[in-house]
Amino acid sequence: MTAHTTESLAHAANNRAVSGMRPTGALHIGHYFGVLKNWVAMQETMQTYFFVADWHALTSEYENPARIKEFIPEMVKDWLVAGLDPERSVIFRQSDVKEHAELHLLLSMLTPVSWLERCPTYKEMQQQLAEKDLSTYGFLGYPVLMTTDIIMYRPRWVPVGQDQVPHVEMTREIARRFNHLYGHFFPEPEAHLTPSAKCPGLDGRKMSKSYNNTIQLREGMDTLAPKIKGMLTDTARVRRADPGEPKNCNLYPYHELLTEKDVCAEIQSGCRSAALGCVDCKKILLERLGLFLAPMQERRAHLDENPAYVREVLEAGRERAQAEAQKTLHHAREMMGL
Repeated sequence: MTAHTTESLAHAANNRAVSGMRPTGALHIGHYFGVLKNWVAMQETMQTYFFVADWHALTSEYENPARIKEFIPEMVKDWLVAGLDPERSVIFRQSDVKEHAELHLLLSMLTPVSWLERCPTYKEMQQQLAEKDLSTYGFLGYPVLMTTDIIMYRPRWVPVGQDQVPHVEMTREIARRFNHLYGHFFPEPEAHLTPSAKCPGLDGRKMSKSYNNTIQLREGMDTLAPKIKGMLTDTARVRRADPGEPKNCNLYPYHELLTEKDVCAEIQSGCRSAALGCVDCKKILLERLGLFLAPMQERRAHLDENPAYVREVLEAGRERAQAEAQKTLHHAREMMGL
């Protein structure tokens, strides 16, 4: 491979971003404000590749792989109704592009085990998912597969939250090691930090499917209304006449995401003076939540009536992703002398 070819590949990818999501259940409002909203914005100014990380899901769900297959089309629908555009973004399923498996194998040969064992989430995930046996080769090698998914498309950016920056640094280290051993080919991608959005669960804990405390993007208001009415608020505000503090309220962060700033100011003032009760505050949130979700659910209803469309999106995305993946794998093998 000539230096010119390498430079051309790197230049073509200098404004490219890659990210993925594991299909492990219904997406909720935390996914939207924490991930999808940023993805939608990025597709307007960058080349974007977003993939369904079904092989990644196997690292923890290997005992029930059929469930992963069920989650895939529903998750892609959530992406589309949130605003991802298959004309602007390459949307594909990881396992449809078999080149990922080969590059993962090649990178695993040069990645030290000590790097994987020091990965911050390795022990954290084992503790959080103590009910699952995660003492597997696949789970230990998760960062290598993640690196493969990213550098396969030679991006400049990887959109992540602050807690995932170490994963991007691991990707950079593995890319750097390949370049040191075989010559420079892979760019070292940079973390594109997603603006943090506080989105607590309905019970005050982290919003999580496992806690059953989420607001799903596909939920109708008939099921959401009782959830919001029973939502935890400022625990120090025992009676209606007690003044509250929005900063200590589990509900108020949702107003910051969904409610107009001038109304938020009124809510703060009314809460602190006790002129506004928690029931009133929840009514306002229900109204804003309905306005926010209605367009998504309208688009989702249309997708539900046209199930073939999701399959078409993934197939078109596979073709575009595979074309890039084949070029990358060809040049990587060539540089390794294979």
